[in-house]
Amino acid sequence: MKFSAGKARRKWPCGALACGKRLVVTAVAVLLLLFTQTAPTAAARKSGAWSQGPWSGLFRENKPKTRRVALPVSVPLPKPRPAEAPPTGPDKPVAGKQKPAEPDKPAEQAAPAPPPPSACRLALTDEIAIAPSIPDIHGANGCGGQDLVRLEAVVLPDKHRVLIKPAAILRCPMASAIADWIRADIAPLAANLGSVISDLDSFDSFECRGRNRVIGARLSEHGRANALDVRALKLANGRSISLTDRTVSRELRESVLHSACARFSTVLGPGSDWYHEDHIHLDLMERRNNYRICQWDVWDPLPQLAPLLPAERPEEAPPREVTAKSEAAKSEAASAPSKSDAAGPDAGKSKPPAKKRRQDRRF
Repeated sequence: MKFSAGKARRKWPCGALACGKRLVVTAVAVLLLLFTQTAPTAAARKSGAWSQGPWSGLFRENKPKTRRVALPVSVPLPKPRPAEAPPTGPDKPVAGKQKPAEPDKPAEQAAPAPPPPSACRLALTDEIAIAPSIPDIHGANGCGGQDLVRLEAVVLPDKHRVLIKPAAILRCPMASAIADWIRADIAPLAANLGSVISDLDSFDSFECRGRNRVIGARLSEHGRANALDVRALKLANGRSISLTDRTVSRELRESVLHSACARFSTVLGPGSDWYHEDHIHLDLMERRNNYRICQWDVWDPLPQLAPLLPAERPEEAPPREVTAKSEAAKSEAASAPSKSDAAGPDAGKSKPPAKKRRQDRRF
């Protein structure tokens, strides 16, 4: 067939460049159609259903191959436990087997055993004093102590109890010394007064402080639970004996003084310092060469003040001799000649009064 270039547009209406563009678009559409028909979906790839096709090599996932183990046909059961076997439980493991340790629960440490009671604690029984033990106290700067008791009452030989009000926290040796002092010295003293001691008025026992409550001073024996302050002794008949009262019998106070100084290493009362004017301090402080301090002045009662004006003279009092002598002197003066007659003519003239010297007075 013959045709010329000029007649080509009539057979192919599109131009050469336009027809080329249409061919490229057509080819791309064909490729997309093939890809959508042959490409697997995400669900198909996940389930593994799509495994064949021309594009299977691009989208297939390589999974490791698992080995197939042949299971036994039958598993034998364990033999029944014989009747003569020893019993086993959760607390009793089977012999030869150890109970595995529990990693979550740490091993509990055994509590330390309490120290054995001291000789003083064994000697201070309920027949001597009601003094239960209390835990040790460990404070700052050495405050506190060991072998502590709370002294609540002292039991007399006749089973009568002397209450300690308030109860005192003391070391066992100090509590034992207080109990012996009351049983051996104070109880007989009250019996001589016709009564029985019932209470001991304690002012202070354990207190973590310095001496005389001065800040920065050395630790007091009260801070070591080794001291007791006593104010008064109370009898069963209601009488209260204050150890620092001047009106109390001097003999009675001196008896208490001698007994306390013989048993305690430190006794402080009135006259020692102004901190101990209203109570008696007792402690068992250890010093070099067993040195003791006993400073307690037993004061006498204060003197009564004299009245401002003299008392009136009673009516039944005898007459005074001064009055009788004055009457006799008057009669003698009347009978004697007057001095003016014996003096002469110049006797009637008055003389100027003599000047009195000024005397120094001292007030």
